[in-house]
Amino acid sequence: MLREDELGAEHNVRIERCTKKMSVEMAQMLSGQTLSASQARMHKIQRTMEAETEDSQEQDSDHLLHDAVADPNHQFPSPPCANGHRSTISLRTDQRGTFCFLCFSNLVSDPRVPTVHVSYALHQLSIALSEPVFLRTILSSHVHFLVSPLVHALSSFDDAPIAFQIMDTISLLYSAERSSIGEDFVERISAQLSSGALGWSRRQLHMLHCFGVLMSCENIDINSHIKDKESLVCQLVEGLQLPSEEIRGEILFVLYKFSALQFTEQNVDGIEVLSSLCHKLLCLSLEALAKTQRDDVRLNCVALLTIFAQQGLLASSHTSPVSSMSLDEVDDDPMQTAETVVARPCLDVLFAEAIKGPLLSTDSEVQIRTVDLIFHYVSQESIPSKQIQVLVEENVADYIFEILRLSECKDRVINSCLRVLDLFSLAEHSFRKKLVIGFPSVIQVLHYVGEVPYHPFQIQTLKLISSCISDFPGIASSSQVHEIALVLKRMLERYYSHEMGLFPDAFAMICSVFVSLMKTPSFAETPDVLSSLQESLRHAILACLSLPEKDSTQISHAVYLLNEVYAYCSAPTSINKTSCIELRHCVIDMCVSHLLPWFLANVNEINEEAALGIMETFHSVLLQNSDIQVVEFAEILVSSDWFSFSFGCLGNFSTDTMRQRVYLMLSSLVDVLQKHKTGSHIRDALPCLPSDPQDLLFLLGQDSSNNQELASCQLAALLIFHNSWIYNDRLADDKLVLASLEQYILVNRTSLIRTISDSPALLYLVNLYGLCRSLQNKRYQVSYSLEAERIVFHLLNEYGWDLGSIDIHLESLKWLFQQEHISKSLTYQIQNISRNNLIGNEVHNVYGDGRQRSLTHWFAKLISEGDNYAATLLVNLLSQLAEKEEQEDDVISILNLMTTVVSISPTASNQLSMHGTGNAIHRLVCGFSNSSLGTSSFTTLLLLLFNILASVQPGVLKNEESWDAVFIKLLNYLSLRDTDITQNHEGTMVIGILSLVLHHSSEGALVEASRSIVLNSYLVSAINTVVDVACSKGPALTQYQDETNIEEALAFTLPLYFFSLRSLQIVLAGSVDWQNFFGSSGNLETLPVLCIHCHNLCRLMHFGTPQIKLIASYCLLELFTGLSEQIDTKKEQLRCSSIYLKSVKAVLGGLVFYDDIRVATNSALCLSMILRLEDMEGRTEMLNTSSWYRFVAEEMSVSLAMPCSASSTFVNHHKPAVYVTVAMLRLRNKPVWVKTVFDESCISTMIQNLNGTNISREIVILFRELMQTQLLNSEQVAKLNHVFQASRKQMQRNGTLDETVEEEQVQRAISSIHDHGEVCNYLVYLMVSNSFPHTSASETYTQTKKQVLDEMEQFSKLLSTRENGITDTTPCMVYTRQKRYKTNANREVS
Repeated sequence: MLREDELGAEHNVRIERCTKKMSVEMAQMLSGQTLSASQARMHKIQRTMEAETEDSQEQDSDHLLHDAVADPNHQFPSPPCANGHRSTISLRTDQRGTFCFLCFSNLVSDPRVPTVHVSYALHQLSIALSEPVFLRTILSSHVHFLVSPLVHALSSFDDAPIAFQIMDTISLLYSAERSSIGEDFVERISAQLSSGALGWSRRQLHMLHCFGVLMSCENIDINSHIKDKESLVCQLVEGLQLPSEEIRGEILFVLYKFSALQFTEQNVDGIEVLSSLCHKLLCLSLEALAKTQRDDVRLNCVALLTIFAQQGLLASSHTSPVSSMSLDEVDDDPMQTAETVVARPCLDVLFAEAIKGPLLSTDSEVQIRTVDLIFHYVSQESIPSKQIQVLVEENVADYIFEILRLSECKDRVINSCLRVLDLFSLAEHSFRKKLVIGFPSVIQVLHYVGEVPYHPFQIQTLKLISSCISDFPGIASSSQVHEIALVLKRMLERYYSHEMGLFPDAFAMICSVFVSLMKTPSFAETPDVLSSLQESLRHAILACLSLPEKDSTQISHAVYLLNEVYAYCSAPTSINKTSCIELRHCVIDMCVSHLLPWFLANVNEINEEAALGIMETFHSVLLQNSDIQVVEFAEILVSSDWFSFSFGCLGNFSTDTMRQRVYLMLSSLVDVLQKHKTGSHIRDALPCLPSDPQDLLFLLGQDSSNNQELASCQLAALLIFHNSWIYNDRLADDKLVLASLEQYILVNRTSLIRTISDSPALLYLVNLYGLCRSLQNKRYQVSYSLEAERIVFHLLNEYGWDLGSIDIHLESLKWLFQQEHISKSLTYQIQNISRNNLIGNEVHNVYGDGRQRSLTHWFAKLISEGDNYAATLLVNLLSQLAEKEEQEDDVISILNLMTTVVSISPTASNQLSMHGTGNAIHRLVCGFSNSSLGTSSFTTLLLLLFNILASVQPGVLKNEESWDAVFIKLLNYLSLRDTDITQNHEGTMVIGILSLVLHHSSEGALVEASRSIVLNSYLVSAINTVVDVACSKGPALTQYQDETNIEEALAFTLPLYFFSLRSLQIVLAGSVDWQNFFGSSGNLETLPVLCIHCHNLCRLMHFGTPQIKLIASYCLLELFTGLSEQIDTKKEQLRCSSIYLKSVKAVLGGLVFYDDIRVATNSALCLSMILRLEDMEGRTEMLNTSSWYRFVAEEMSVSLAMPCSASSTFVNHHKPAVYVTVAMLRLRNKPVWVKTVFDESCISTMIQNLNGTNISREIVILFRELMQTQLLNSEQVAKLNHVFQASRKQMQRNGTLDETVEEEQVQRAISSIHDHGEVCNYLVYLMVSNSFPHTSASETYTQTKKQVLDEMEQFSKLLSTRENGITDTTPCMVYTRQKRYKTNANREVS
């Protein structure tokens, strides 16, 4: 309530003037004593005033006097006033004055008395009332003397300051402690107002204000002291028609207080009075509210209307138009006529018009109270939506949106406005248009409520946003879409991180708003909005999944958003956009990484709606089956036992909706996995499919020959079990499944034979049946139906089927190829496999070891395992085709399949060879005419032969005459050609094959073919021609590129020569004189074998390319190895001249420090053997004067003595020099400079640099030879022994030593004969991996470690013999010819 609480400036002036000019009447009234503030402290006494009757007065006086003797605070009796009034109606003040009640009453009640006197009297009374003793005394005895004069004075004076003084005095009286005088004032003033005696004047205004003040007092019993409530209310209602806004404001306040009191205390009489006058009161109040411009009047009126709205009186009157007033009411207003009344609007319109003014007020309190009034009005249950629509149509919503816009995000304003707008939204049609206008204001509010945890009006704000965007998708601009998305993202981010709580409904609305945003035209044009959506989606999903209580509702909404996002980014207009592809992958990743694991673990704790939502989302992803990530998602589902899980969901939620969802999703899952849309079989049988897998098995065992629906269900059941078992998801025990399958076969044999040819049921049946039988075989269980097996075999043999057309389990595939009775059908399947492999139409449809691989891959594995008929059938098929020369395409496809099989599984070449591949190839080769040797089948055969020889074990080829015949046939092919041996692809491949044949002969295989090769005159002549041409070029060899392609010819002929040298030990054992290789080219040879002389190899090493240098170095090493062995065995003399050896040593010495460590090592080894042979004949005098050999030794010693030698790579680089140095140390006539080079300090430094990581075999040999030549003192020997022991322990503990050069991993399988580099690289790899000091890749670590340990053991033995005084004359073993498949070959002496 608004009222004036202070006196005006005029009143203050008049009081000041009054204190100087006191009238005579006032002097007489106050008994002649001035109430001066400067007077000394008065005596504090107390005494009881006399009552109106004298006896009681005397009695009371005696009693109070008696008490006064004991209590000095009691007042003494007051003397009579100047007007002779008795002392019993007077009171003494603390300032020794006397206050006469009768004089005061006469003064303030007389309207003729000057107002200044009245004002002064009220002022003095106020001063007296401020004294506690005076106040207690007056309240206990005389206070009732003041009620009537004050009320009368209030109604008599128009002077506002006096009125305020009177009201202040009344306030002092009724607000005092234990005061009951307030009820008297209420009774007097209400009576005055009810009587209407004063009329509506300014005096009535003060009376109303005072009455309002009294009604605001909580300790006054108002209702009991208002005698005539009806008259009071009627007078007040009549007063509302007055033009004075001040009076209206006071009346409205009184009515507000009165109404609130009646409804609070449930006063029946008061409520009836208000109800009877409700309509008129409302109309007048609304009119007053509409007309007034004063905020205090508005506030009082709104307060009154709010009370009525809260009690439902406003709602009960909304259907009553103003025209319903009685004729008496019309007569009361002379300005009203029946026509004007009828023309007045209904109450709703009047209400809408009335509240617009307050809504535009600059006082925020008025605005808030008015909005609250609207809320209470429209929130009544009796208010129909039509009435809300009236308010909306009258533009009330526009005013509220404007308040929101200017609210500065004040919480009270926002809360009041949002709850009203939420109710306005019930008037959907009308409110939509208004919401469009206020949309920016709502976005502004969203910023505020989005930052406040659990804000009570987050839901309403989000609902308004969602409603506006949904109804008018084009309303949101790109900036607004971005703004909303950022706010929502921030809310979800804070919700996920537990920084802010959200109501479940608020979370749901956030998801809904995002969905609505995605449907707006501006969404796709908004930059970075998809990234915000992606983060929001992630936070939404993770927040729901991390809730301690599994809230199915929130999960449903989050999954709904996930589903809608995926639908958006999969739409035709978005599917190819980069951002949408990224978003789509994000959705799938969320499903795989978070949603799927959570769903599998918590399906029992959520309701059906949430489970259906998640499955629907997964289903939506599967429907986009062209995406690679979708296929991966499908594979993850089945690897998570999705089939079993789906049927488990049917057990938890046994509704038809869940059943349909499960089967529909399984059908789409099958579509993605099999890529043949076979899921349609499940969709076709959907209405009849049961919820239990056991029931599916029961259906399988029924006769469906005359029941199409049952047949459809059986096909769907086979499809479901087929796909689940492929991924090892067993829906039932394999015994039960096998029994059902056998029953299905037996009872439906007739229909199966009739319809199986064009039905996929056979393929599903074969896979399931084979898998069940395979599982039984593993458990050694053989309980099965022979008749069912016979029918299956009959179906497979008699009707066409394609093994590559469906997915099949590896175990089922193995079982099929173990059945001899279906060899005919399996041969046909092999032909299909070969044809698909030939044209590149490979299908990855076999499932095993947890992965999906191609049928060809597992077919190769089956052949390599050997416990089936796969190899036999493949070889027999090749043999059959070899007899039919016209089927070249089929021959090529089978040869190509064999090549692929060997490439996939190299050990398969052993099985193929053992099952007669040699015979089949020989038959095929014999069928080739000269004209067909260049055809595709011949080139494919060459490729197969090369790959088989590259991977087969030599032992398999022994005693196989057919293989010898095949390779002799190929040798003849070369001999019959007039061109160079490497002029075409076929000739080059044949050379490579012959090299491999010679390689196998070193292990005792293919001896006859190898003998033919090394003695073949054509090869001898061709190779000599190539070498002679190459050597004649000299330094120009590397630049020589003519039509003969010398470098490529050398790259193939040199490996052939290398393997022929290896083969000579076997095929021509004892018949070869190795010294013939070390003479002039014109020397006659004992046998016409392949021969490249030593000096030609040196030329090639000196002038050739790096590859030629490497191959030639290995060939030269083989020559010197053979020569050394022959001289040692036969005790011969070296027949070549010193000049010849000198030129050879010059070339080899220059290559000791070559970049390729393999060439350098081979050169060093050859040089070491030459030094040894010369030493045997005493030809080493030149070493004393050779600066080159001393340089080699010094370079090696200095390098090993440097700190950088700790690097194992650095040690490896100096191995060639070590071999040469060791050879010089082993000479009988050692160079005189040896002791100078290896002095004590150098050796000590070398030992100091040794550690467990840089000790190689060569280092051990070097120090052992230094000890043997007595170049090590005892201290050095002790240190060296300690280092070797520590290194030995470290190798045994860690097993991490690998000092050998890391060889390139060369692919054994060759994919094309046209790639000569691939063939050559493999031959070089084979040379290197089978020569010293290199081993095969699989033996690198083991071989190296064993070599080092063996040399350390030899060092320890030598040390022990020295300690015992025994001199060891055993030569140091540096080099050995590497034997294939042997890891501990005997080493030869340098």
